[in-house]
Amino acid sequence: MDTIYLIIVLVLLLLAVLDLTVGVANDAVNFLNSGIGSKAAPLWVILSVASLGVLLGTLFSSGMMEIARNGVFRPEMFTFHDVMMLFLAVMITDVMLLDIFNSLGLPTSTTVSLIFELLGSAVGVSLFIIWQNNGGNLADYINTAKALAMITAILVSVAIAFVTGSLIMYLSRIIFSFNYKKPFKYFGALWGGFALTAITYFAVFKGLKGSSIITPEFMEYLNNNMTQALLITFAGWTMIMALLQHVFRINILRIIVLAGTMALALAFASNDLVNFIGVFMAGLSSFQIGQSFLSQGGDLNNLYMEGLNAPVIADWRYMLTAGVIMILALWFSKKSRTVTETEVNLARQDAGMERFSSSPVARSVVRSAVSINSTLKKIIPTGVQKALNERFIPYEREEKNASFDLVRASVNLTISALLISLGTSLKLPLSTTYVTFMVAMGTSLADRAWGRESAVYRINGVLTVIGGWFITAIVAFSVSFIIALILSWGGNIAIFAFLVLLFFILLQSSNFHKRRKEKEQTNATLLNDENEIIKACTSDVRNTMERMLDIYQKNIDGLLNEDRKLLKTISKEADELYNLYKDKRTYEVVPTIQRIALEEMDIEQEYVQIIDYTYEITKALKSITSESFKHIDNNHTGFNEQQAEDLQRMSKNVSDMYNAFINMMERHDYSSFDTLLKYRDNMLDLYAKLTKRQIKRVKNMESGTRTSILFLNILNETKNIVLQSINMMRAQRDMILTNNQKNTQYL
Repeated sequence: MDTIYLIIVLVLLLLAVLDLTVGVANDAVNFLNSGIGSKAAPLWVILSVASLGVLLGTLFSSGMMEIARNGVFRPEMFTFHDVMMLFLAVMITDVMLLDIFNSLGLPTSTTVSLIFELLGSAVGVSLFIIWQNNGGNLADYINTAKALAMITAILVSVAIAFVTGSLIMYLSRIIFSFNYKKPFKYFGALWGGFALTAITYFAVFKGLKGSSIITPEFMEYLNNNMTQALLITFAGWTMIMALLQHVFRINILRIIVLAGTMALALAFASNDLVNFIGVFMAGLSSFQIGQSFLSQGGDLNNLYMEGLNAPVIADWRYMLTAGVIMILALWFSKKSRTVTETEVNLARQDAGMERFSSSPVARSVVRSAVSINSTLKKIIPTGVQKALNERFIPYEREEKNASFDLVRASVNLTISALLISLGTSLKLPLSTTYVTFMVAMGTSLADRAWGRESAVYRINGVLTVIGGWFITAIVAFSVSFIIALILSWGGNIAIFAFLVLLFFILLQSSNFHKRRKEKEQTNATLLNDENEIIKACTSDVRNTMERMLDIYQKNIDGLLNEDRKLLKTISKEADELYNLYKDKRTYEVVPTIQRIALEEMDIEQEYVQIIDYTYEITKALKSITSESFKHIDNNHTGFNEQQAEDLQRMSKNVSDMYNAFINMMERHDYSSFDTLLKYRDNMLDLYAKLTKRQIKRVKNMESGTRTSILFLNILNETKNIVLQSINMMRAQRDMILTNNQKNTQYL
């Protein structure tokens, strides 16, 4: 057999390992988000429980490997070479696609991606075969019913999960309210019995159905006596929950959440394992079939792969190895934390930093919801409204820094388990990701987590994720289709080229993810006390002035020398500086103020002013640099000698003022602050004088229209920079002096 096929099998193995890591990083959100978001237990406990579920799921899994072998295409229509190209295209696309989604922090469905990758690759290879044979019917090669069933299931599961999660959460909150401890004394055991019965049903029928631990005879017996089995299970769990709650004083909500986490992890490993290693296993089987065929004297070009239609028995060693890799990825993958953070952030109870921005569609949805709410208020009696609102009054959560409480976490897991179990019993190809995510979004909506402060951003986030799901199907099909066509046509050269491309994409996405996390950490920085505020502000003011002055002076030099490359570089730097303080205003100021104790409020005003003034400075600087770059980039006329002298004179005044204040900060002596006011007054006089001179040049036709507009814009924005800089310097001085006076009082 040609060595290239052995290389392909080894590449499939390597890609399967990569797929396990990137796949777990994405699907971990399905079973981790409720436990992490509610702080049901320390992270290591949640990960340990999930790891146990993953391990059991892989050991007791039937693997569902037939999906990759014959679920989408008809293998008897493909030769050995065609099938190997098909599988290689699927794995390259899958690793690439899932890693990109993980880097963006967006949850997607590994099931959907696999199905549409198989479909796209099969169509690509089929069309190549038809082209080579000068004819044929594509329908003979593809099982289109699977694709249609998947698309239908996506639409149905998304809607049902969201609506069901909203309704059940609303009823649950009415029963328990946010202050759920008192009602939970009376109804907690019943709630726990119901939830754990649903989770048990889910674990058995979704997670272990068809595995070696559950015999067919036992499954048949359960199916014939389902009502009795569920009643016995409910009674047993209710008694156990009552005993733990009232005798041992254990918070049974934590047990429910951890049990649900384990059940979802078990189901994920036992049913979704095919998404990661199914293609490799199918490729390995194809390789073994080819070797056997060759040993009998056959020609691989005449080998059609009807052997893939035979039932598959997965090797337990591969399954165990896959389970270990998934567990390691679960514990150590940073990208899995990113995907989990996305869902938890969208579902959290409190307002604050929002990852997603607004959009016209989201704003329209919110306006419609507000209008409907106003109409309902007119219909529903005032007394009923008051009673309902009392059940939704926020209450301090027992779990510090939790994104939502244990009641909602238990509803998330219970409803997800029930819906996925129902879909399985109806033989619908539901996506675990779709169901769990939409249930979590529905419960957060019903829990009034999407208030007027955050609704438009949360809705846009949900729409972004849902849009990503549909893009997953389209991109998975399209990319795998193209790769399969090129592999079939290009042969060995195409194989090595795509492997190099895949390595490059993985490297770039890793760097992108690192940069994005660093930016998010910067945005999420909160200051906890007075000393941190003073230290941060002092450092920021000095660093910003030095950066601003450097950018401003380089911009003048770039304009006078018409240095397009320099202007482009500093324009990006100015934009970064502007976005930094824009994010500080958005994400840092209000949360920091909320954290500061009342006795430290005397410096808060200066802190807020420093951020605001610096933001205005960077906005003016951004305007100067962007307009300067556009001017030179469009090859407009540069400045004449008089204009150059005016700009250099103005730049020197700005430089002298900034250096004088930096010197004060270094000496911790602000007694000569009045000299800065003289710089300001001189600058205002200079602004008026230079503006008048430019007007004369315009009248005398000594300056072009665009050059004049740019010159006047620089003058005006420089004036704004100077005025706002003086305000910033004054606020910084007052902060330091106020703190010094306060410290003196304590001495």
